[in-house]
Amino acid sequence: MKRLFALIAVSGMLFFMASNAVVAQDEAAAQDTMEAAEQVDITADAVEEAAATAEQGQSLHSKLKQIFIEGNPTFMSFVLISLILGLAFSIERVLYLNLATSNTKKLLSQVEESLENGGVEAAKDVCRKTRGPVASIFYQGLDRADHGIEVVEKSIISYGGVQAGLLEKGLSWLALFIALAPMLGFLGTVIGMIGAFDAIEVAGDISPSLVAGGIKIALITTVGGLVVAIILQIFYNYCVSKIDSIINNMEDASISLLDLLVKHNMKK
Repeated sequence: MKRLFALIAVSGMLFFMASNAVVAQDEAAAQDTMEAAEQVDITADAVEEAAATAEQGQSLHSKLKQIFIEGNPTFMSFVLISLILGLAFSIERVLYLNLATSNTKKLLSQVEESLENGGVEAAKDVCRKTRGPVASIFYQGLDRADHGIEVVEKSIISYGGVQAGLLEKGLSWLALFIALAPMLGFLGTVIGMIGAFDAIEVAGDISPSLVAGGIKIALITTVGGLVVAIILQIFYNYCVSKIDSIINNMEDASISLLDLLVKHNMKK
């Protein structure tokens, strides 16, 4: 009897364990199925988002292309050329001005230390190895240090004007494209209005459909020219402010250089 009860107990335990294992497998399978479904949903959402982003990019490109064509490609091409050339001059000036910016305080300290330790030639060597208009002006002043402070001052003023001209090089072309872009847009406006009135004259009647085409061309060319002028004006103002800052540093540093040379001559 005891053996029978023991056999029944062992059989029950084995059945219970087998049932738990089957339930666990079913739960694991169900969980894997749910995770796979979620992964499929996430992948589908990612594909849909990528497709939507690509569609938006294409739609934006298509819109710009459509506006360009509707605004009369002839005049819009001139406006676009003004934008491209203006941006080319702007980027060139921005790079040049950023490269021309230097740490004048550090340069002055190096020049002062070189004057004390190695004399004028050592200071000239420091300026020769330093990039920027301030270092070039310092070199020209130090190169004439033996001719007196007055000669050094005149040399600094003269070469400072040369460096200022180099900094402002190309700004006249940028200003030209800023003025030219809206003028081309207004020219397209006038021609579009003339086309609208020609259509009215041919038809012998004022119809909204006849006038709308010419007015649309006029407005699109005007907007294109103004947008180009606004973009280039931002670059122009940045370049002007950068040039003013560099010139102020040049003038301040030049005065400090003259003071250093006076002290150096007095020590002799």
